[in-house]
Amino acid sequence: MKKVYYIGDKRLTFEILEKISNGECTLKLSDKVKKRTVNCRKYLDEKIKNTEVPVYGITTGFGSLCNKNISHHQLEQLQKNLIMSHACSTGDEIAPEIVRLMLALKAYALSLGYSGAQIDTVQRILDFYNNDILPVVYDRGSLGASGDLAPLSNLFLPLIGEGEVNFKAKRQKSSTVLKNLGWKPIKLQSKEGLALLNGTQFMSAHGVLALLKSFKLSNLADLIGAISLDAFDGRIEPFDEKLHEIRPHPGQIQTAANIRTILDGSELISRNKNHVQDPYSFRCIPQVHGATKDAINYVADVVITEINSVTDNPTVFAETDQIISGGNFHGQPLALAFDFLAIALAELGNISERRTAQLILGTRSLPEFLVAKPGLNSGLMIPQYAAAAMVSQNKIYAHPASVDSIVSSNGQEDHVSMGANAATKLLKIIDNIERIFAIELINAVQALDFRRPAKSSPYIEEFVAQYRNEVKFINKDKVMYKEIETTLEFLRNGSFE
Repeated sequence: MKKVYYIGDKRLTFEILEKISNGECTLKLSDKVKKRTVNCRKYLDEKIKNTEVPVYGITTGFGSLCNKNISHHQLEQLQKNLIMSHACSTGDEIAPEIVRLMLALKAYALSLGYSGAQIDTVQRILDFYNNDILPVVYDRGSLGASGDLAPLSNLFLPLIGEGEVNFKAKRQKSSTVLKNLGWKPIKLQSKEGLALLNGTQFMSAHGVLALLKSFKLSNLADLIGAISLDAFDGRIEPFDEKLHEIRPHPGQIQTAANIRTILDGSELISRNKNHVQDPYSFRCIPQVHGATKDAINYVADVVITEINSVTDNPTVFAETDQIISGGNFHGQPLALAFDFLAIALAELGNISERRTAQLILGTRSLPEFLVAKPGLNSGLMIPQYAAAAMVSQNKIYAHPASVDSIVSSNGQEDHVSMGANAATKLLKIIDNIERIFAIELINAVQALDFRRPAKSSPYIEEFVAQYRNEVKFINKDKVMYKEIETTLEFLRNGSFE
């Protein structure tokens, strides 16, 4: 039985979001949340009935069409037209994990009681999630300003019987799935289309997934870096606690402590060294990995604030009898944070590739390219090429999206965040870093085996034994892409603390 999570009852956390992304929960609305949602809708209906004052997006058109008044009998059609006309996401289909997060994040935002959504609309979103009916959404088309209009439109086309969904392992027309399940399309009421499309749930869902991966990558960076340090016959002094107490950045202190813990009991790290210093890619692991840790934690705070917020427009304040049109849909907080995270994560890949390059130089009693007979064998020469190529690509992806803005909606929406572009390229950087780490691990463990019979720490020896069950020592040249892919899966599927 899946665990029931009552959406809207309490703040979302990364722990619950990870379960949601994997489809491990059943999402429900509590009586308190239902009451809150119904009361907001009742207020909005009464307000529209009793006022002649135009209200943006409710009794007017959208964007630069905000001066076009819409009669009451056309309000339902207005919202339906909005969903259909704005469904312009294009490109590559986004992953199921992100679709699940988008559904849950939007349901949560609507359940806070400031959007005027019908309870039936919110419930249907949860029905899609709970039955793993995942709308087809593409990764391009959002400016990240008036919310993620295009991808959110594709996400919610199936509510009105349009668009496509992935259900029972195949893509189907949503109208077919609704008919087979005996569900009628939702008849959107005033403002509902706007409430569904305005918001940052596309950006936020990507950010949540990126952070869940980043937490793990940060741990892996320390673990693999420690193996490389020991295999390179590195020194432990740069990780001394006293050194970091006098420059007390939290991430730096944590990273140094992690390395000391991972290497505790290593025969290699404790033996006398002929060299007095290591290259920066080893010696400065606490400073580089630590700065990235601090960046990850900062971005996590921004994202947690965002996903627990109301980001549609206009916003309904029933308790003060106000409907306020503003800009909470603007993705600037996320855009800046995602660009920062992209740069910080790219640096993990940058320093990792440098450690790989040091390991294959043929110094410190290690054979060139970490193979017994270099010349006849190229050994681990070319995996470093692949890592370097991905590091270079990450430098391109790390160019900030948030510094750009292109005017839209005939000048009405004249500054946009491009946060969606920041979000999608962030996941591309992460994919590259996972592969760069896989290449470093291949090299680090290969180098460690050339140090035998000397041993590393008990922790590393246990980890390496697990890894060697999947990838064996390379005695002579073999097809290497398979080793990289196997290592990648080992890292992705493992749980490393």
